[in-house]
Amino acid sequence: MTHQTIPTTTHDNLFLASTSGAQPSEGQTRISIYSDGSSIGNPGYGGYGVVILRLDASGEEIKRREIFGSADDITTNIRMEMTAVCVALEALGIVTDEQITFHCDANLIPNAMNSWLPNWKARGWRKGDGKPVENADLWQRLERAAEGRNITWAWVRGHNGSAHNERADRLAYRAARKAETKAAGAR
Repeated sequence: MTHQTIPTTTHDNLFLASTSGAQPSEGQTRISIYSDGSSIGNPGYGGYGVVILRLDASGEEIKRREIFGSADDITTNIRMEMTAVCVALEALGIVTDEQITFHCDANLIPNAMNSWLPNWKARGWRKGDGKPVENADLWQRLERAAEGRNITWAWVRGHNGSAHNERADRLAYRAARKAETKAAGAR
């Protein structure tokens, strides 16, 4: 898996917040994340895209960071969606009590993180019908990346005018096409 980061400001320390354990204050910043995955052919060559926004108390953007990357092997769209979420949370660095809103256009991710995950774990990574949970490796990675963070998981309708979600989609698609081109050149 390879990825690139596009910082749009030079103040990387803006993504760090107090680790004192205190609840966020009225004026503290918060993070809003949008992610998307793409797979050309599904399964096929895959990519992911992430837009991370640092917002002030009034919701104004202080900093923007974009991350995108591709899979080294043939993959699926949902694996790229999940990889995007993992990469975004891992990119935040140290765990703080800062408020994070994570916007996904794959409803599976907010549903799992808001309710299904504890049941899957209790059943040994099996769904209610007894079948194994697909992509358990990524669910476990996601759980580790989210651990201790103050995250609200939200679904956003894809391709419906959300500028940040559309940008994450373009980054993911571009990364998938780049992986496809790279593979074609290696043949």
